[in-house]
Amino acid sequence: MDNIYFLMIIALAVLAIADLVVGVSNDAVNFLNSAIGSKAISFKSMMIVASLGIAIGAVFSSGLMEVARKGIFVPGEFYFDEIMIIFMAVMITDILLLDFFNTLGMPTSTTVSIVFELLGAAVVISFIKIGADNGSFSDVYNYINTEKAIEIILGILLSVVVAFSVGVLVQYVSRALLSFNFERKSKWFGAIFGGIALAAITYFIFIKGLKGTDYYTEIKPLIEGRTALIITISFVIWTLLSYIFVKFLKKNIYKLIIAVGTFALALAFAGNDLVNFIGVPIAAWQSYEAWLASGIPASEFPMDVLASKVPTPTLLLLFAGFIMVLTLWFSSKAKRVVKTSIDLSSQSETHERFEPNFLSRNLVRLAILASKYTATVIPKSIQGKIEKQFEKPVIELQQGKTHELPAFDMVRAAVNLMVASVLISIATSMKLPLSTTYVTFMVAMGTSLADRAWGSESAVYRVAGVLNVIGGWFFTAISAFIAAGTVAYLIYLGGGTMIAILLLLAVFLLARNYISHNKRSKAVKAEDSLNKAESNSIHGVIEESADNISKALKRVSKISQVTINGLINQDLDALKKAKLTVIKLESEIEELQNDIFYFIKDLDDSYLGASKFYIDVIGSIQDVAQSASLIAKVSHKHVNNNHKALKKKQAEELLDINEKLVHLFGEIRAIFDSRNFQEIVPDIIEEKQLLLDSVQQSIQKQVERTRTEESSPKNTTLYFSILLETKDLILANMNILNLYYAEHNRSKEMLKSDE
Repeated sequence: MDNIYFLMIIALAVLAIADLVVGVSNDAVNFLNSAIGSKAISFKSMMIVASLGIAIGAVFSSGLMEVARKGIFVPGEFYFDEIMIIFMAVMITDILLLDFFNTLGMPTSTTVSIVFELLGAAVVISFIKIGADNGSFSDVYNYINTEKAIEIILGILLSVVVAFSVGVLVQYVSRALLSFNFERKSKWFGAIFGGIALAAITYFIFIKGLKGTDYYTEIKPLIEGRTALIITISFVIWTLLSYIFVKFLKKNIYKLIIAVGTFALALAFAGNDLVNFIGVPIAAWQSYEAWLASGIPASEFPMDVLASKVPTPTLLLLFAGFIMVLTLWFSSKAKRVVKTSIDLSSQSETHERFEPNFLSRNLVRLAILASKYTATVIPKSIQGKIEKQFEKPVIELQQGKTHELPAFDMVRAAVNLMVASVLISIATSMKLPLSTTYVTFMVAMGTSLADRAWGSESAVYRVAGVLNVIGGWFFTAISAFIAAGTVAYLIYLGGGTMIAILLLLAVFLLARNYISHNKRSKAVKAEDSLNKAESNSIHGVIEESADNISKALKRVSKISQVTINGLINQDLDALKKAKLTVIKLESEIEELQNDIFYFIKDLDDSYLGASKFYIDVIGSIQDVAQSASLIAKVSHKHVNNNHKALKKKQAEELLDINEKLVHLFGEIRAIFDSRNFQEIVPDIIEEKQLLLDSVQQSIQKQVERTRTEESSPKNTTLYFSILLETKDLILANMNILNLYYAEHNRSKEMLKSDE
């Protein structure tokens, strides 16, 4: 029986390594988004700086490991066998939960997950103990460190408000002083800003941050009671160095702040969040050593040892830091999580991932009303000066370079890093496992709001995105508590066998999510994905759009085949696949529509005619997709609702029409692939008319059947819907063909006239 605990320690060690990988993939957003979003430093330089920060921060995290040992529950109230159940349940739940959010590309809080997992598992085991002793459930307070747990939970929740508010305030003041033309300001402006930012970062990370570690006792006599003096001297030194850096070395001080800030935030992340990944396994290992040395049975050995301070071996911390650095360099999921944060804080228009909701719309309306009220209170002269500071400069770029602009400028990136570093380091010094995800995300959202990145075009989408992410955090807390409690109960019932089953299940789910993530990543670069136009002439747009038409028709043809066959065979899975495929196609077309604004803005004045053609092309592709979408959706709905299957004659007619339709698609695609638009007449026109006649005949036959033999209203409605949308599908394809035929000839004539 003793061997099972040794095997559990091994399993926990493996889970710790896996949790480090999954956790860093999620938390990379915390320290990378500012450097990536501002494009201040190269990707390679940014990764080297962040890696150094993680490696050093890992060594400084020893003091925080106490949270896993005694921060949530009272260890002396549990025996060794019960503690091991709690720890095993927490680690299995944690890795699955974090991987789930990473796969979705949503940043979540590793701190919230570990705190509520410990709480959930400890509460369930407490209830089991209380039940066995015939006690009252109110006795659970004896087992849970309620005071510390409430302090941690309130600290995490409060961090949302504090981080957002401080981010808004600091960014607003910084922008009001520096403006968007900060690089043209006097050298002293940049030097003073650099002095403040770098002094704040260095003090709170390298001095205040050390207070939460074992290294603090060695330097305590040097800094105790001298906070104001150290900050003042640090500010003066950094300001002078910043001025030399800007004035004489002719370097950009904001790039230095972002580099130092990235290092500092990576250090703070490792120092604060490492406990979330390896705190539980280390606590389990230390418990196992104490139990072995005692010689007492596992079910009788109380875990008072965890209440005392036990130093974490430095080698273990270094090893954990090494794994985190490797993950940072090689994780593909990390990029997807970072993108969510950058999109929501982007200064420019982006493809909005989130749909507006009731709450986001009303919050935006309230903000607009508050802004109007404020405008009546502040004198117009002051308003005018402030507005001038918030005027965005017009940046001239070469054609096709619009989308290479950074998501936000270096002032905002510097403020993001400075504010987040300070807040996280304060929490670290107080030994509070503050959520770095909450802080960095909410600081970024606060600075975005202050910087007026959320304009009338994007506010409801950005606010909806923020609400979705925050909602995900609360979902994390609830699901972590319930899942860890459930797993703990299952392990209590099933023992070693249940642990083996749960570990196998965890491996299976992780492998499945990994495969699924790879498939989605490849799908983004799929051969038949639609591409945005980049040319600025009619001829260039014709060439690029012809490829999109061919790809769209290929996909619609496949969707049509799958839909009709699925409907006839009552294959719900096939119909669901067709429905999801057409939704993806519509989403890509919507992205092309969203890009029209930028396409027109990039055109030379002599090629403005290309814009009308491009708009017509996208509209025609959308008509084709909408018809295919309606056919797929009504077919799926019909079968999903278990309505009557199509009759034999109806199935035969639809198969015949669909076969001709697919053939027509193939011929039109061949024309677009070869760009030989002269072949439009007369063969294609004649084939189109024959197909329309077939559809019309089927409609007439169904009318006759309805009057004599048809008994299903749902069946009749479905059949008419498919036939009518098929007509629209045919006509939309011919409209595209005629459009290209006309523009192709016109463009050829223009080329001849130019010669």
